[in-house]
Amino acid sequence: MAQKPGSVNKADLPPYFNIDPANAAKKLAEPIDTARFAKAAAFATRGRDDLAKRGYAPDGKKRLRRFSTWEICRYLIPVAPAHLRRVVKQHPDLPQGEGEGGAKWFTLEEVLRLRDHFAEEGASNREYRAWRPEGQPAKVVAVANFKGGVGKTSTCAHLAMSAALDGYRVLVIDLDSQGSMTSIMGGKVEDEWQTVFPLLARDFASQMQDENQVRAAQGQVPFEFDETLTEALKVSPRNLVQPTHWPNIDLIGAQLNLYWAEFQVPVWRMQLRSWALWDSLHNALSDGGLLNDYDIVLLDTPPALGYLTINALAAADILLVPLGASFLEFDSTGRFFDMIYSTFASIEEGENRVRRADGLPEMRFEWDAVRAIVTRFDAAQQTDLANVIQAYFGDFMTTYRQELTAMVGQAGEQVSGIYETDYRDFNRDTYVRGRETFDRTWAEVKEVILGTWWRDAQMAAAEAKEVTHGETA
Repeated sequence: MAQKPGSVNKADLPPYFNIDPANAAKKLAEPIDTARFAKAAAFATRGRDDLAKRGYAPDGKKRLRRFSTWEICRYLIPVAPAHLRRVVKQHPDLPQGEGEGGAKWFTLEEVLRLRDHFAEEGASNREYRAWRPEGQPAKVVAVANFKGGVGKTSTCAHLAMSAALDGYRVLVIDLDSQGSMTSIMGGKVEDEWQTVFPLLARDFASQMQDENQVRAAQGQVPFEFDETLTEALKVSPRNLVQPTHWPNIDLIGAQLNLYWAEFQVPVWRMQLRSWALWDSLHNALSDGGLLNDYDIVLLDTPPALGYLTINALAAADILLVPLGASFLEFDSTGRFFDMIYSTFASIEEGENRVRRADGLPEMRFEWDAVRAIVTRFDAAQQTDLANVIQAYFGDFMTTYRQELTAMVGQAGEQVSGIYETDYRDFNRDTYVRGRETFDRTWAEVKEVILGTWWRDAQMAAAEAKEVTHGETA
């Protein structure tokens, strides 16, 4: 039948035209009550556990794969494959690897032992062992942005793995109650008492103890300690650390109940206005000895500027801010920087008002360096906008932009990092290109870490020299 002039073929209309309300109503289930969310959550938990176990061994444990001679010589130890084979053969006490002929495979523990051997016996002009100045504490690196989906956890996880392959001892602290980093690292967290929550509670309880001593001297009634604060005083930061399937990466994990800290911290603050809540994590890392146990501490933060993120930022020496090359993520990141300014400037103003009144020196927050990292970058589509972002953020930006490759996507589906995937599952060029995405990011971050360590060491040497000069004068 011929179509009437001016009429429109229904098949050509957009899908949101001609929706029949009666048919739409038939597709609906009964109204949803709160119990239905519990059912959905239970299904999600089962599915999450199932997906998270991809890449686990049959016994349910996550294990790190072995590394081939080719990988070791290209990425981990700067020696030729023939020389590595010759050295291993000449020293039976060194790890011999698995496999036939020259195709040997080594665990990362064995690679680290080989690094140590070459550091002692190898060429003096080559870097076999990761550098850290003697006497300097670990560098704390916070990865933060209050916009979700920017590659924050992925970047943090790969930096941890990059640093570990480089020979550094790494502690990863998951501050996001979603626990994605904990899943990637194969962590098990039963409740909030295995997260950083007791460290925050412990810091508040310690401040309460100090305050009670003052109150007792003034004849005032002391603050009461509830069960949470009493138990928190017994917690050591080292007790919360769990090993991972990486020999030189440890983890303080997270789970859903950690979010309770966002409600509890302001309640504690109201009880004791003198409590510097933003210093809780820093105090735990310093007093607990963790800054001496590790070389690098990486903090994976929630996608919000809440109390956990504020603690992470205050504890950090270096701040990394991942963002995509889109207008919305650029705009959101700018607002994130504005919120950091207003939040920490407000804290400084309030604290220094009291300090000035008491004749004490003023305090200020300070970071060694801040770097914004463009993630999930598509050079064909996003170069112009990325250049604009680079121009506006200037020296806050890294020069390298993390490209999204097929290998990165596949690793994410397996709840693992690209360093954990076997290169034999890919074309060799695909593996090299996918790995370069995070190798180059690590190179820029490592340069910042080494530079700040060097600067700290030089300042410490100058101060020591000044003290010595003053004593001899």
